[in-house]
Amino acid sequence: MRRFLQMLSVALVAVVTIGCDAFHRLAGDGQTSQGAPYEVIVVCKNSVWEGSAGDTLRYILQQPVPTINQYEPLFDVLRVAPDNFKNLLERHRNVLKLLVDASVENTGIGVQYNVTAQPQIVILAQAPTEEALAALLAENAENLVQVLESAERDRTIEFGKKFGVAELEKTINEKFGVKMNVPKGYSLRNATDDFLWASYEFPTASQGFFIYTYPYEGARSLSLESLTKARNRFAAKIPGPSDGSYMTTLGEYEPDYRMIRIGGRLWVEMRGLWDVANDFMGGPFVSFSTVDTATNKVFTIDCYVYSPKLGKRNFLRPLEHLVHLIEFPAQKKNPVDSE
Repeated sequence: MRRFLQMLSVALVAVVTIGCDAFHRLAGDGQTSQGAPYEVIVVCKNSVWEGSAGDTLRYILQQPVPTINQYEPLFDVLRVAPDNFKNLLERHRNVLKLLVDASVENTGIGVQYNVTAQPQIVILAQAPTEEALAALLAENAENLVQVLESAERDRTIEFGKKFGVAELEKTINEKFGVKMNVPKGYSLRNATDDFLWASYEFPTASQGFFIYTYPYEGARSLSLESLTKARNRFAAKIPGPSDGSYMTTLGEYEPDYRMIRIGGRLWVEMRGLWDVANDFMGGPFVSFSTVDTATNKVFTIDCYVYSPKLGKRNFLRPLEHLVHLIEFPAQKKNPVDSE
């Protein structure tokens, strides 16, 4: 996450050097950051918020979360006037300051961490005019989303490493040969030789994941069609609420499919919707599949959310982060890299 400044353009990486106290002190008193996950406090004057820069920022941060069967924004955005940014608000987990000042010489964006609380990210975007600030935000839209999402992801990872479910982690290691930190709250629901299902149950929601493996038979094993078939075969092991009901992939919508690298390993990510055969339940899912070269098997972690009454974003996002808590032993080159 701290490589963010190195990833941006020259204009963005320029360290902001203005007289304001955007980064006025480092957190040394151990204060815990405030605010809900995926909530961003935007600190700016009302004229900036109501103008083109504010419009641009809202468009960037309030895009819909992909493959959720209802609108939910990437982030909940709350605007605060500079004079009111103090006390608990000052210790918010995600802070984005917008400054328009004619005396600004270096148009750009700066990032610091744990300024007044921990864990915390504080971003300052500055420009001499509102038009220049709006253009700066638009140019770096993807990076802004990425750095904020990375901050939330790192919090999930840190929590999972500190507060894990030791017995479940041991079972995963014994069955699949991988080390995985599982955050506190998950319980083992079912396990066989090639399948494991765990879930975190809430009064009106459920978030869960299942891990499964099967023989790797070349690049076709990681095609959208093959992964969907495999998903349906193993998802059928998760029972629905009525006799004869079980989880499956919602057939009306083809899942989103892409290849990504996580920790140097190539994974196939699928996002889509699931439902229950012979009953009425459903929700979003995201799965990550790779090749375990030690066993020559496809390894998949498949994550799902059921939340008919509450928003789904804050249940789904921590599940997406679980793949970052999986560690394979040293292996030979992943065959997917050369196919």
